[in-house]
Amino acid sequence: MANSLSPGTIKDLSKGFEGKCEAKDSLVVCFGEVLIDFVPTVGGVSLAEAPAFKKAPGGAPANVAVGMSRLGGSSAFIGKVGDDEFGYMLVDVLKQNNVDCSGVRFDPKARTALAFVTLRADGEREFLFFRHPSADMLLTERELEVKVIEQAKIFHYGSISLIDEPSKSAHLAALKLARKSGCLLSYDPNLRLALWPSPEAARDGIMSIWDQADVVKISEDEITFLTGGDDPYDDNVVLKKLFRPNFKLLIVTEGPHGCRYYTQKFRGRVAGIKSNSIDTTGAGDAFVSGILFGLASDLSIFQDEQRLRDALRFANACGALTVTERGAIPALPTKEAVENLLSKATTV
Repeated sequence: MANSLSPGTIKDLSKGFEGKCEAKDSLVVCFGEVLIDFVPTVGGVSLAEAPAFKKAPGGAPANVAVGMSRLGGSSAFIGKVGDDEFGYMLVDVLKQNNVDCSGVRFDPKARTALAFVTLRADGEREFLFFRHPSADMLLTERELEVKVIEQAKIFHYGSISLIDEPSKSAHLAALKLARKSGCLLSYDPNLRLALWPSPEAARDGIMSIWDQADVVKISEDEITFLTGGDDPYDDNVVLKKLFRPNFKLLIVTEGPHGCRYYTQKFRGRVAGIKSNSIDTTGAGDAFVSGILFGLASDLSIFQDEQRLRDALRFANACGALTVTERGAIPALPTKEAVENLLSKATTV
């Protein structure tokens, strides 16, 4: 593949991405957690060494919802926050980014979740969560905004809401409703071992809903974890242990190096986009926003390898732009910014 897309290719790629999408035709509903990320004001330090922290809205499903909207798509978020200043701040951020918040609930007895996150000098991410329990863990099935799910074209979710009750039951009920409503099911496990009771519980929980998805996005580290230590770069490992006959698309992200893709018809790799990385928080969520943006515009992308590759390159560019700023939601790009990067980008 060439180092950069031609202006004609970018123009063609953008045709399916024009303007604000019509809700019932292309609504992406994101289910799960929204929280406050506290990110060190300097890079390459541990949490204990950080001199100060920048407050940033985050939470993978919420990041994806905002990322979709920033790109010009239609999105909604379903989840729960505390009836506190942070909770109202987060909902305001979602609303300011044109995310439908009719499915958000406020809990008067639990606080909004907090997470301290840093990228240490050795390249490892470090997390410290405050959820004892936090409001996102307490969403109940009866609190689900059914109409929003029924209107969705794509229903996107992670695994963190599967860790505890009652959010687990709410998640499973929402998943069942989304499938019944004909939604495309998009799953990003977003492994956070520190939140699970044990590695075994995490593996079992993540895999408990694995077979139900249509689209799955995982990282190299998650392949190693879910397969019990197998080589994450071996296609046979992915195909034999993780790909399912009903999957429409399985994506393996490789950070700055791009991604690999597997469908029922083809497989391949799309190189990453070069950028100046400052903070990787939210890069994976930006990538998910980018690919779901393309799929919401046209689900037939699954059937055309070149169009799928173009959509994945668009998603790679979303991730590349997000790492150039600190925090997740503040760094999520617009479609114009992505197109500008693609017009002059070189691959990694």
